[in-house]
Amino acid sequence: MRETGPSSMGPGEAPPGGVGPGGTPAASMSSEHVSVEKRRARIPAWIEFPLLILGAFLVAFVVKTFLVQAFYIPSGSMENTLQVGDRVLVNKVVYHLRSIERGDVVVFDGTGSFMAASAIDPEQSPLEIVGRVLGEVVGLAPPRDTDFIKRVIGVGGDRVVCCDADGFITVNGVVIDESAYLYGKNLPSKQPFDVLVPENALWVMGDHRSASADSRAHLGDPGGGFVPVERVIGRAFAVVWPLGNAQILEIPSTFEQPALVDSPPTP
Repeated sequence: MRETGPSSMGPGEAPPGGVGPGGTPAASMSSEHVSVEKRRARIPAWIEFPLLILGAFLVAFVVKTFLVQAFYIPSGSMENTLQVGDRVLVNKVVYHLRSIERGDVVVFDGTGSFMAASAIDPEQSPLEIVGRVLGEVVGLAPPRDTDFIKRVIGVGGDRVVCCDADGFITVNGVVIDESAYLYGKNLPSKQPFDVLVPENALWVMGDHRSASADSRAHLGDPGGGFVPVERVIGRAFAVVWPLGNAQILEIPSTFEQPALVDSPPTP
């Protein structure tokens, strides 16, 4: 059995409380070494705090750009599903994994469909641009003038008609019961239409039909009121603020009717 007395110490080792090289007590050397390391690792608070804030905004910016973005609702065109001032989260990845579905609430860039392609944002100072970007990161800034939020009623190849003898919108001949989300006593539409949605395009409408300038309002425009799929920013999937309005935005059951899901587009 190996002994544990002083004779078992290796070269250069000092016993507890002993003396290190140069006559300096070993315990003192250890504490001084730790103290020096702490001084080297410490970052002044006036530098650390801004770095933390900057890091948080960088992470939020990356998330907002590629994954999820918060949007501020500026109008009542989607009431009562979305209220003025609501903040909604928009999934910007989901349509890389699945197709856009009827009933989805989508945010899209209306340039070329809801707005003239020549529309130009007013010039802004660098400070205004930074303020807007930061506001968009946390969902405090109003959306850009070219951004809109509506519900998808028809996808590419669908024939969307308003209205049948009972006043309902039909998609490929299937009646859409919109009572679960239409605002108040709004009719599905006071404006009749019969459209065939082009491939890779959408027919969209606001839930507050009497206060929504949606695809119906742009029937006579060059784009025919249809929104190109490539202009969709993402799917609004949740209201997160104010807390009293918090909810998950699910696809209404009327869009999941087997007769609609399985129906081929009507020529």
